Amino acid sequence: MSEDIQPSAEQRFLERLKARDAVRGAEPTWIAARRQAAAARFEAIGFPSKRVEQWKYTDVRRIRDGEFALTDDADFSPAQAAALTLPIEAIRLTFVDGVFSPELSDLADLPDGASVEPLTQALADNHEAVGAVLGRLTGVEFSAFAALNMAFAEEGAVIRLAPGTVVEPPIVVQFLSRANEQAVMSHPRVLIQAGARSQATVLEHFVGERDAANFTNVVAEVFLERGAILTHYNLQEAPLGDALVQSLQVEQDRDSRFVSFNVDLGGALVRHDLVAELNAEGAEAQYYGLFFAQGRQHVDNHTLVNHNAPRTFSDENYKGILGDRARGVFNGKVVVKRDSQQIEGNQSNANLLLSDRAEIDAKPELEIYADDVKCAHGTTTGQLDEDAVFALRSRGIDEQTARGLLTLAFAGEVMDKVGLDAIAERVELAVAGKLPERFNLGSLVETGLLEEGASQGGVADDRND
Repeated sequence: MSEDIQPSAEQRFLERLKARDAVRGAEPTWIAARRQAAAARFEAIGFPSKRVEQWKYTDVRRIRDGEFALTDDADFSPAQAAALTLPIEAIRLTFVDGVFSPELSDLADLPDGASVEPLTQALADNHEAVGAVLGRLTGVEFSAFAALNMAFAEEGAVIRLAPGTVVEPPIVVQFLSRANEQAVMSHPRVLIQAGARSQATVLEHFVGERDAANFTNVVAEVFLERGAILTHYNLQEAPLGDALVQSLQVEQDRDSRFVSFNVDLGGALVRHDLVAELNAEGAEAQYYGLFFAQGRQHVDNHTLVNHNAPRTFSDENYKGILGDRARGVFNGKVVVKRDSQQIEGNQSNANLLLSDRAEIDAKPELEIYADDVKCAHGTTTGQLDEDAVFALRSRGIDEQTARGLLTLAFAGEVMDKVGLDAIAERVELAVAGKLPERFNLGSLVETGLLEEGASQGGVADDRND
């Protein structure tokens, strides 16, 4: 008697898709065709293993071997949602395990020329317009997770700005994760189209109930026309049982500016891919990142800037703080295409290890095919500078508080750039949470000791590439 053949991990995921297709209502032909192509691509390449160069430091078995259901309800306590929501005045789209929640959203006060709506509504209103751009930047060839997203994508956010439109309040796309009896997965899609000379701030916020253990796989595509300015915040405070994979790609026209703040404070397994395509003169991309991990958290950041045109500019500053047995990955790459002369591209990555068992894998890269360029990159990794600790202790500060101050100051070098105080406060609370209860952040700021800690340098480098 032949033994039963167990389905592969990829087949198990695609069985969920087949079950979904059986109950899904009619949808445009192009969507069905793209789902089919995405499913075939995902099955062909499978989940990435550590033998794949781009995933050599990140083990995705937590996702691959997981049993994740799909859900259709967005039931969530308003009081609990309020406790998790960032306290800022904002235009807000809220998704609960990937399902849009009108009750927890606030789409009032949108100016003329701005449209913010869930993907399902955008498809119902004009599916041809959505189909013309959806997947143009992040297609199924980008990664197995991008293919998986396209196969399953049903919901998400669509943000459109007409030329010249300025949206003053931040637009928050909030993803809430529940502690379900069975873990669930969601595959949201975010589409942002910013017309010429438009301006906006968009915040993607991942947060949830403490005991949640779900899988979120989100793909965002951003199109910036001439002179458009977009500030994009990614605040990741996912529960410590959650897995999050996020791909964000940006296409930039002449004189456009994209500013990215990527802050990781939660999640068990986290992977970010951030790609900017600078396609015309004057296009500028600025990347700021901070990842703070403890326990056995794993955070992987892969960034890429393609200078596809002359006189384009990029600047990147990522910092990692890792304690206990946490592991971080930073792979930043700047590519200067042929004839992209007079560009400037800078990249910096600094990492602070709070434990001998914490680990960071850092790989900054430059790939240059032009000769009139200004590029620099480097990475440092070290522990707290004992001289700096001693300097603070000489002021009467105990050792634990001194180390916490220096850690907070290290993070502050990136957080000083953040324009939303509520995000900076979340970072301060996360880092200061390691300090004694008697530690009073406000009083130390008032006395200047926090700034003094920063002036001490704080980190003793043991590697500088």
